[in-house]
Amino acid sequence: MVKERYTRFKDISVSERILNTVFLLTIGLGYIAALANLYYTHQGRDSKAGLSIDDVIVYYHGSKLQTRLGTAITGIMEPNLTIKSDKDVILKWIQTGADEPEYKEKIAPILNRDCVTCHSPSINPSLPDLNNYAGVSQVAHAGGATTASLIRVSHIHLFGIAFILFFVGKIFLLCDINVYVKRVAVVIPFATMLMDTLSWFITQSIPEFAYVVVVSGALMGISMGMQVLVSIYQMWFFSKDKN
Repeated sequence: MVKERYTRFKDISVSERILNTVFLLTIGLGYIAALANLYYTHQGRDSKAGLSIDDVIVYYHGSKLQTRLGTAITGIMEPNLTIKSDKDVILKWIQTGADEPEYKEKIAPILNRDCVTCHSPSINPSLPDLNNYAGVSQVAHAGGATTASLIRVSHIHLFGIAFILFFVGKIFLLCDINVYVKRVAVVIPFATMLMDTLSWFITQSIPEFAYVVVVSGALMGISMGMQVLVSIYQMWFFSKDKN
């Protein structure tokens, strides 16, 4: 019986190696940019500089002491206000109940001028929708992310990252390493991505699950990064004599 021979990096052309490498490097740079976006999007929600577990809890679970809109305009979003005194106008509106009549009269003009450029579903579905009272009300009252918003973000998240992990995994399978290690390695990113997404919804009710959000997201990034680095190493630096 002839033993089946599997394709490895040593069997592909230089052109294929170049294509695989630029793809992996681009994915790596994209992931670094995503981490930077994650930091600047979520840091400061607890009214403290830097990103912490409390920021994650405020985003998904909410806080009885502060609203997401109030935290944003006194933190990372304050520099976006053209007129600095508008911060006090918004905070007073939140403290007095955040009702719709005053929203239309005082708050909507401020948000339309300074915020909706980014806070629109068509531009950035991961950010709160500040185009109308319904969207603003969700972040002006105590409470974290809504189920509707998490469903909207999660389906984009799952579809998009699943494709990335699939192609990175397909390249990683060309590595000349133990087959069982490869099987486990390609499953871990998908499993942690699903765990991460599921934890968003659980954190709405159980704030301690914010730790699972952080850990699962970190494991997904580490496992995908390992696949990228090992693949690039074996494509260009792995000794052919060992194959």
